[in-house]
Amino acid sequence: MSADLRLKTILSLDEIAAADWDRCAQWAGPGMSGDGAVAVDPANPFISHAFLLALEQSGSTGGRSGWTSSHLVAEDAGGRVVGVAPAYLKSHSQGEYVFDHSWADAFQRAGGRYYPKLQITAPFTPAAGRRLLAAPGERALEVETALREGLLALRDQMRASSAHVTFQSEPEWHRMDPAHWLQRLDVQYHWFNRGYGRYDDFLATLASRKRKGLKKERREALAPGITVEALTGSALTEAVWDDFFAFYMDTGSRKWGRPYLTRSFFSLIGQSMPERIVLMMAKRDGRYIAGAINFLGADALYGRHWGCREDHPFLHFEVCYHQAIDHAIAHGLSRVEAGAQGDHKVARGYQPILTRSSHAIAHPGFRRAVADFLDHERPQIMAICENMRADLPFAARDQQEPD
Repeated sequence: MSADLRLKTILSLDEIAAADWDRCAQWAGPGMSGDGAVAVDPANPFISHAFLLALEQSGSTGGRSGWTSSHLVAEDAGGRVVGVAPAYLKSHSQGEYVFDHSWADAFQRAGGRYYPKLQITAPFTPAAGRRLLAAPGERALEVETALREGLLALRDQMRASSAHVTFQSEPEWHRMDPAHWLQRLDVQYHWFNRGYGRYDDFLATLASRKRKGLKKERREALAPGITVEALTGSALTEAVWDDFFAFYMDTGSRKWGRPYLTRSFFSLIGQSMPERIVLMMAKRDGRYIAGAINFLGADALYGRHWGCREDHPFLHFEVCYHQAIDHAIAHGLSRVEAGAQGDHKVARGYQPILTRSSHAIAHPGFRRAVADFLDHERPQIMAICENMRADLPFAARDQQEPD
């Protein structure tokens, strides 16, 4: 690490100016020398100061949540912030979407202590992006290296078993030092806009049977007199948030027992970043019955949470997937990222995409065991991705990701 770079930890986003944090976060970052730059969203909403601060202020992180903020900040000799990393000391493995429960169980059965661990991520958010957030400039790679080394030091200082950088951008993942960081792959689903002028243009690329199936699915979803509204900006009223939060709580309680986000979180983001939110709300007989929240990046729509108070066939698919495609086409966005899990998305034109994470295990023996696990898991993940690509519904079997 350069002598004129200083690293420190902060326990809240309140301790750093939003402009300083976002100068580091809201940039595509350095590319990969030799392999070409990979597109990274320079306006990724989930690493913004507003989003992360709302998590803290709402109690979604901090307190008894098991997510203790320990953000890393790099400053130059003049005290100017040149890099940050959203980091959390964790007492569990919930809300991460990169599953290490089996690692924790194995280590603890062997007499080890897996928690606390250090998690470098956007909480509750399986959307890839930069995690070692160097500010733009000639020293970006140097600052990124300092942050990477600083996370190892922070792990040891906090007596954590491990450090985990999850849902990394591909360029950043390739630059992780293999002497310290084990690398992992997983799969999620993205829809790509090939310059479609309307939804029917997208349907025209599908095999006939798939095209007819999706048309029928959309008709049946809206048949009970349901309409869908896309709400953003000033339309995100407290009454709308009350309805959506009820939907979110219903789904969260059934899926994982205790939903992660508090009611006040939605009010806070509605105030601090309303233009970066698109809330798809389904209405029947004058009242909202279901909804899905999406976030806007520079060129992407990120689907996140869904819920409902009435069950109707195919309504989940309509509100979460088809409406997102409609919105992306209408606004010229390049892709929709539909989040983790759910191979049912493939039948609706969402393509399997590899996601990436890095893991620094402190205990040498445990590190070897995890490395062996990953050596066996990695080809399985690659095979799953390729098999899903073979099942894509397109008539022209071009399964390549866009350039």
